[in-house]
Amino acid sequence: MSDGPPKLTMLNLVVADMRASLDFYRRLGTVASGEADGPHAELSMPDGFSLELDTAESARLWHAGVRADPGTGHVVIGFALASREAVDARYAELTAAGYEGRQPPFDAFWGSRYAIVADPDGNDVGLMSPAEESMRTWPPRESPGP
Repeated sequence: MSDGPPKLTMLNLVVADMRASLDFYRRLGTVASGEADGPHAELSMPDGFSLELDTAESARLWHAGVRADPGTGHVVIGFALASREAVDARYAELTAAGYEGRQPPFDAFWGSRYAIVADPDGNDVGLMSPAEESMRTWPPRESPGP
């Protein structure tokens, strides 16, 4: 694959109580964007890594696996890929090798191409292209199912 290796850029947590989670991470010393009563918050780290928090309701918009089995998908390990095509190719390669596809590639409302596969232990691994402003949509639409 000519797009190069994926870059670990994000850890996404699906949280039960956004207010309590934001309070904890702010007390820890992180700078968070997002509202305590909102569905999503982002905690940016100095090195460009991002810890993102989503409510279960928010996660159901972008993670078909959570809709299919609400007890899963509490953590998504996010990797950035170089292009939209790289997301499709890497997803196809991994699922062809037998890894479970949890969210097929789709054009996400935030402007990226996005997919999720499960690693051998069942951990969700997100694959995301750079966001393109022209691909953003609002209001968010639910991602397609597997």
